[in-house]
Amino acid sequence: MKLTKYLSVGAALTLLPTLALAQDAAPVTADEFVWIMNTLLFLIGGFLVFFMAAGFAMLEGGLVRSKNVTMQMTKNVALFSLATIFYWLIGYNLMYPLGDWAIEGVFSGLFPLPGALEAVGVDLAGADDAAYASTGSDFFFQLMFCAATASIVSGALAERIKLWPFLIFVIVLTSFIYPLQASWKWGGGFLDEAGFLDFAGSTVVHSVGGWAALAGAIILGPRLGKYKDGRVNPMPGSNLALATLGMFILWLGWFGFNGGSQLAMGTVGDIADVSRIFANTNAAAAGGAIVALILTQLLYKKPDLTMVLNGALAGLVSITAEPLTPSLGMATLIGGIGGVIVVFAVPMLDKLKIDDVVGAIPVHLFAGIWGTIAVVLTNGDASLGTQLYSIVVVGIFTFVISGVVWFILKAVMGIRVSEEAEINGLDVAELGMEAYPEFSKN
Repeated sequence: MKLTKYLSVGAALTLLPTLALAQDAAPVTADEFVWIMNTLLFLIGGFLVFFMAAGFAMLEGGLVRSKNVTMQMTKNVALFSLATIFYWLIGYNLMYPLGDWAIEGVFSGLFPLPGALEAVGVDLAGADDAAYASTGSDFFFQLMFCAATASIVSGALAERIKLWPFLIFVIVLTSFIYPLQASWKWGGGFLDEAGFLDFAGSTVVHSVGGWAALAGAIILGPRLGKYKDGRVNPMPGSNLALATLGMFILWLGWFGFNGGSQLAMGTVGDIADVSRIFANTNAAAAGGAIVALILTQLLYKKPDLTMVLNGALAGLVSITAEPLTPSLGMATLIGGIGGVIVVFAVPMLDKLKIDDVVGAIPVHLFAGIWGTIAVVLTNGDASLGTQLYSIVVVGIFTFVISGVVWFILKAVMGIRVSEEAEINGLDVAELGMEAYPEFSKN
């Protein structure tokens, strides 16, 4: 079929399901069109979330001191690569039992089988799920969420953790901890059956990363000199321009994170909802940033850029549990409360002498809890009791298991570098390579 330049865009879209994809190909049916569009959404959403790996690396690289930047870059490349391998080997089928439970609603019966893709050149009849999307696109999209969870832990424990124990923890987190608790909601497990609502992962992704980071930060201890003589000693990051760019990349990637979680793009209603999610996600980030900007001006007489960056991220985390149902105004308010949480939670952690280098625990854990509760404000299907119950279940599981793993690693191989290595910087001590060799250390 030949389309002339006079055919309107709307008419062309109407004809798409019946167009031939190649000269000798059969027309695309309506069901095939939906499957194709859903797969496309997962792929687009997936590579947007993948770009968040660059955002995390830049944010962390900018907020640590220059003597530790190379270590943060190394950790982020390695953790993403390990997540890719171990989510395939163990995590994917642990997370999605497809109704095949070894323990009903709790543990997948497909464990420990590795993930497998559909055959080359598969048609709709041979697809694993003809009403959903390709297995490859689903695996790719879900993997990005798994890797993001590990990135959250990386920043919080920066500047004093050994590389290899951290990477071993990443393997446990991405192959077991994250996929197992995610199966309870997104795999159709017992939390899903109870009515727990978490659209894109304020709890399933962000609070899990936050709980794992909190357990690690407590066991690891603060950086040398951070808390001394009853005072909190600031340790400014090396490059706030890099950190700001990282925040904007994360903001961009969040459109894939939340928008892709609509999980469908084959109807007018679905694509309209995706656009609504984009708009609400953006509004929440803006709300978090502006509230943090204003609050730091009021509290400290000067705006604090690092708080503004984390305020925007907290707004994004806050809207992630329900980015569809709020109005733009409510989305801005939900994100704004995330900004409030960051401004007050960062000094609270310092009072408790819990050293979180980049503010990951306030952003991902505390704002994640708030976002999960906030679902009840706009989604009539949500129950406050169920939301709180699910937060507690996931929190206890993740914190306890993470704590056990950290303790074992500490006992077996040690998780903290020596005082000399920490003073000199992990770049030289652990890697023998500086990020900024032409400048003196600070």
